[in-house]
Amino acid sequence: MGRTPRFHIIQLNLGNYFISFKAMAHKEIANSFAQIVLPSTSLNEDITFFTGVGFRLDNIYPSDNPAVAMMSGNGLHIVLDVNSKTSPATIHIRTDEPQAFGGEKELIAPNGSVIRIVPKSYRLELLETRHKFEVRKLRDSDPWVIGRAGMLYRDLIPDRLGGSIIASHIRIPNGGPVPDMVHYHTIGFQLIFCYRGWVKLVYQDQGPPFVLKEGDCVTQPPEIRHRVLEASENVEVIEIGVPAEHMTTIDHDLEMPTKTFNPDRVFKGQVFCHHEVSKATWHPWRINGFEFRETGVNKATRGVASVHVARPAAPDIQTGPLIHDGDILFTFVMEGEVTLNGEGHDAINLKRGDAFVIPPNFKHHFSDNSDDLELLEVSLPGDFQTTVLDQK
Repeated sequence: MGRTPRFHIIQLNLGNYFISFKAMAHKEIANSFAQIVLPSTSLNEDITFFTGVGFRLDNIYPSDNPAVAMMSGNGLHIVLDVNSKTSPATIHIRTDEPQAFGGEKELIAPNGSVIRIVPKSYRLELLETRHKFEVRKLRDSDPWVIGRAGMLYRDLIPDRLGGSIIASHIRIPNGGPVPDMVHYHTIGFQLIFCYRGWVKLVYQDQGPPFVLKEGDCVTQPPEIRHRVLEASENVEVIEIGVPAEHMTTIDHDLEMPTKTFNPDRVFKGQVFCHHEVSKATWHPWRINGFEFRETGVNKATRGVASVHVARPAAPDIQTGPLIHDGDILFTFVMEGEVTLNGEGHDAINLKRGDAFVIPPNFKHHFSDNSDDLELLEVSLPGDFQTTVLDQK
């Protein structure tokens, strides 16, 4: 009996083309399979090599002078052809048992093809924050980049603090159905805040689809399946992700909405959080003279992050010098304007659409706020201390 393939996902890099194959084909083409044609200068040597990395020989012809060999394994079918003019390929064999390949990370076949042994399971890497004071203005005229499902992205933290966080201003210019699929993110923390318009969403085990309105927000716990269904014209959202680079995986099998309703389900230590501005209550904020609405994110993430929307409780607030001891403190100016004064920097007038990051122990204060000022603040961890310093 032939060996059963142990690995089920293969990634290929063929020139400028990147292709991902799953061993199980779509139901409608389940009786077919694809082959990758590779050149061969010595069929026997190539067969020996590929047999050694988990492939088996299925067919070979012609009998009197073999020129073509068909092999399968690791979820892939390959054709070795001595008459082929194709270029060698790079094949990723994904496995969590690299010792099966002698612990090697890269092997080169006699035909020049490169076999790379890479992890099968994606491992989330939370990076140490590279702290800095940073301001991003909407008037910087940064390009809007086309991202997943045709959405437009604007980066609010260009250097991403060393890869520890990504903050995106996302816009969907055309209203109507969104060409999204059921998917999930392998991530540490993720926030979707509806800044303008509305968006219709559905989440795993969270009931029927619902509309996220302007001022509402949700957290997307790690690996919760979800889908964007529909959006208003020119909807805008603020999306926060930790770390900056993380894997998005399409779930082709799960039907949404799910039949189970379980709002208390825990996903990698977090529960789903849906904050509605219509139900918000306001409380004195961490900065004197301001008030904030509690979103429930700190509780839902078990202290991983906190999300506040803050506004002045009195006109023309002049805060004293402040520092904080958190790791990441990101703020987006939703409405109005304010002057940010940072130690060693000129005063910066901030308006709607601007964003800034205050590093820990960085002396700063706010002044000259407009009455309609409204700030979206995201902090990691959720609990941290703010200290008002002596003004002398």
